[in-house]
Amino acid sequence: MLQKASKIGHSSHVVTLDVRPQLLDALSALRDRVAAASFPLPLAGAPRARANRDELLAQLDDYLVPRLRDPEAPLLAVIGGSTGAGKSTLVNSLVGRRVSEAGVLRPTTRTPVLVCHPEDHHWFSGMRVLPDLTRVWVPHQEPGDDLHALVERGERTLRIETAETLPPGLALLDAPDVDSLVADNRVLAAELICAADIWIMVTTAARYADAVPWYLLRTAKENKATLVTVLDRVPHQVVSEVSRQYGALLAKAGLGDVPRFTVPELPESAWGGGLLPATAVATLRTWLIQQVQDPAARQQAMARTAYGVLDSLKSRMPELAGAAAAQYAAALRLTAAVDGAYDSEYARVKGRLQAGAVLAGDALKRWRAYPLDCTAGELLDALVESLGSLLLCAVTAADERVDEAWRREPASGAPELTDRDPTLESAEHRIGMAARRWRRVLEEYAEEEVRNLDKSLAPDAEVVAALVATALLGGRRARAAGEGLAERIGAHGALRLRDRGGRLLSEYVDTTLHIERERRLAPLDALDVHAEPQAELIAALSVLQKER
Repeated sequence: MLQKASKIGHSSHVVTLDVRPQLLDALSALRDRVAAASFPLPLAGAPRARANRDELLAQLDDYLVPRLRDPEAPLLAVIGGSTGAGKSTLVNSLVGRRVSEAGVLRPTTRTPVLVCHPEDHHWFSGMRVLPDLTRVWVPHQEPGDDLHALVERGERTLRIETAETLPPGLALLDAPDVDSLVADNRVLAAELICAADIWIMVTTAARYADAVPWYLLRTAKENKATLVTVLDRVPHQVVSEVSRQYGALLAKAGLGDVPRFTVPELPESAWGGGLLPATAVATLRTWLIQQVQDPAARQQAMARTAYGVLDSLKSRMPELAGAAAAQYAAALRLTAAVDGAYDSEYARVKGRLQAGAVLAGDALKRWRAYPLDCTAGELLDALVESLGSLLLCAVTAADERVDEAWRREPASGAPELTDRDPTLESAEHRIGMAARRWRRVLEEYAEEEVRNLDKSLAPDAEVVAALVATALLGGRRARAAGEGLAERIGAHGALRLRDRGGRLLSEYVDTTLHIERERRLAPLDALDVHAEPQAELIAALSVLQKER
């Protein structure tokens, strides 16, 4: 005989669901904000924020929005619990025939099974609730090949059964084990529980003190969900003692008023035989039918769970907003480290250019040998190579400073920031190309100046380009290059060419360092961490609160 160990009453005050379009609009807007929030940087609170976001989305998509849109839809009672608690046997026994696979192999419930009256089939065959699960409609005798094929492909499925023995307006859902060895099953079990009007938590006489059922019970209490507990497989001789101890634990946890049912241990329940006598589940079945057929009880069950989720937003949304703010603050710190390193190196490059640091090493040797033992082309080659080396040193030093600063920042551990793409062309290659492009444009400027001169006196354009490049990059050591340039193309032409070449040099140096800075920031920019999500989450909550 199934015993009901706690008193079940209904408040005389009937709570009704608020289903105004404005509330639904505000809720949909809030849902979109939650979906858009991302927490890609590996901060201490990020895993919790991601889990909270996913759980909240599951509750909004799988339960709250569909329930407010269709308050007349059947009540969905999800049967959840840990491995071997007898969930499938309980579902089969409530229905009166085997609809869910129960057996010795654990975890047996891999594909969740939803059972409803044939008249209610349309409520669940579409995507109204649990939109991420592929619907599978098979005869109850044998799961068909289609189901197996879907499962083989890794698709998440929901098997839908109908049974005349269930009253219209009630659907039962047998969820996977919440402590399943298969991680996907655990995630799916949590999502299914989030879709419930009524949570039926099943545990056994041997395992009622385990951590998993208590975690679920506490979650249900926090969410103010309509909750029922079933203590399953209780040996006859200890029914009253186990029931009393379990009741004391519930009371201590503030769950003393939760409807509680006890199912005795019977030969049929051994190794998931599949069906208990109707008398063993009679009082639970009566209670569920009452929730469906008594309008006050139905409203109470729906409204309690729905408003529990809505009320929980007051703490969950600010927590998500706080996590979004922490992400943005970390992204700012990472960006500032890049900006600081590159700004510092940019200033150093400018100073080195003014000091004529490019005219050193091989470039200085070539200049001293020019024009007797070195051609204009060779001098230009050496100057371009030296300019590239100066810029490459600056970029390398900036990147090293960034690495050092980022090592102190946990957020920089995101794989997107640590996995440098080996296929990208190297900084040396990019900078060398930029220096050679500067030379080509400078040579074009020199050709223009030479074209304007008397043809009989016009010097070689390459010589003019070599002299202007030396004057721009050599500082005081290259005074003779400026004088030689003025002799060949006149003082005005020399001044004009040096001005144009100098502006071009600044432009190329600025662009090159800007490109390298952007390259370093690109993986961070791709994570798309902005200030807006924090404000948007709070604003969406504020709009919803006003509508309520």
